[in-house]
Amino acid sequence: MKKILSLFLTMLVATIATNAFAADEDPNLQLIKARQGEMELRTFSVMPLFRMAKGEIPYNADQAVKLVNNLKLLMQLDIGDAWAQGTGKDKYPGKTHSLPEIWSTYPKVAEAGKLYDAAIEELAAVAGNGLDALKSKIGGVGDSCKGCHDDFREKE
Repeated sequence: MKKILSLFLTMLVATIATNAFAADEDPNLQLIKARQGEMELRTFSVMPLFRMAKGEIPYNADQAVKLVNNLKLLMQLDIGDAWAQGTGKDKYPGKTHSLPEIWSTYPKVAEAGKLYDAAIEELAAVAGNGLDALKSKIGGVGDSCKGCHDDFREKE
């Protein structure tokens, strides 16, 4: 099952990347679209977990484990090249919400990424162990997302 899911995610990312590269002549726009695609995939898996924790949808252990495993697979993607300097909102307004501080304060953003990875690993260890276990760790994921978005993403 993991191999099938991994293959599916790889194909999905490849499709997103191919479409991004085919859609625009500016290679920086291609990079922006690739990283936005990765963020969409993260959102697809993390939002149901947040909704379970809030009681908006029923907790389902199998589903929670699957969603966290998706997030762990996404952590394995090496798309650092999509975060090339000069691809922030200062150069591409309306195309990205990424603030130039990502690059001017580096490695601060890398530290935020490590916090996210650690939060996902902690959640993965308990996601299938009941709603209370999920609730005990999902806040760390939200905090890690917020920490990066607060400092490095334009407010909408």
